Amino acid sequence: MNLKPTNPNLKKGAQNGRREFLKKTTALAGGSILLSSFPANLFAEITKADDPKLVTETIRYNGASGPMIAYLARPKGKKKHPAIIVIHENRGLQPHIKDVTRRFALEGFVALAPDALSPLGGTPEKPEEAGPMFQKLDYEKTKQDFSAAVAYLKTNPQTTGKVGCTGFCWGGAMTNNVAVNSPDLDAAVPYYGGQPKAEDVPKIKAPLLLHYAGNDERINKGIPDFEAALKAAKIEYQIYMYEGAGHAFNNDSNPERYNKEAADLAWGRTIEFFKKKLK
Repeated sequence: MNLKPTNPNLKKGAQNGRREFLKKTTALAGGSILLSSFPANLFAEITKADDPKLVTETIRYNGASGPMIAYLARPKGKKKHPAIIVIHENRGLQPHIKDVTRRFALEGFVALAPDALSPLGGTPEKPEEAGPMFQKLDYEKTKQDFSAAVAYLKTNPQTTGKVGCTGFCWGGAMTNNVAVNSPDLDAAVPYYGGQPKAEDVPKIKAPLLLHYAGNDERINKGIPDFEAALKAAKIEYQIYMYEGAGHAFNNDSNPERYNKEAADLAWGRTIEFFKKKLK
C-alpha cells in the first residue's frame, strides 16, 4: 500500500522521511493490522496564550481532595461544545500542557487541564520541584479528583454534555483510570500510559484510542494483558504503535523525546476520534 504525504508544501527530504515513517507505523484495531495516514502538521507553531479566537481562564472545581485548580480553554462565543479533559505528565500543569489544551480548544472543544498538585498548592514554577510532590499525593483521591472533572464538564453550561479524556505519560495512566472510574465518560485517548488492572477493565464503558511508542519497553510490556482484557470485555478500542518513537514523543517542549512525525500522526488520529465520538 503506497502512503503519500498529504502536505504538498513539504520539501522532498521531509516527504521521504514521512513516507518511510508511515510505512513503519502500524495500527492494530481490534486485532486487525491497518496502515493509516492522517493530515500532519496540524499545529506547526505553539498556540498563543492570548489567541483572540479563544477564552482562557483558571477555574476551580470540587474534587475528592478539595478545590482543584484547572486551566480551561474554549472557543469564543456562546455556542456549546463537547469537552475534553487534558491530563499532564508527572511534572504537573506545565506551559506545554496549557498549550495542548488551547490546541484542543482551537479544534472546537471546551478543554480542561486539571492540576493534580492542587492539594499541595499547585504546580511549582520549577519543573524539577514538581516531581517529588507527586510522591506526596494520595493516589486514590487523585483518581477521584480527575473523575470529578468528568462530572464538572458534564453539567457545565458551556458544554454539550459529551466528555472525552486524554493524557500523556503519567496522564496517560490517569486517563485509563478515569475511563475505569467514570462510566459516563464518552471517549478516552491515553498516550503511552500505564494500563489498568485486568480485573478493572470491564468497568470501562468509553471507546478507547491507545497511542504507544515503539521504544517504550516498560509501558509496552503491559499491552498484551490489557488488550486481552479489552477483547474479553468487548470494549471498543484501537491501538496505534509508533515505531521509532520513544516515550513522551508528543512533548514538543522536550527536544530529547519529541518525535514530530509520531506526534503529528497521533494528533490527527486523536482529533478525528474525538470529533467522531463526542458529536
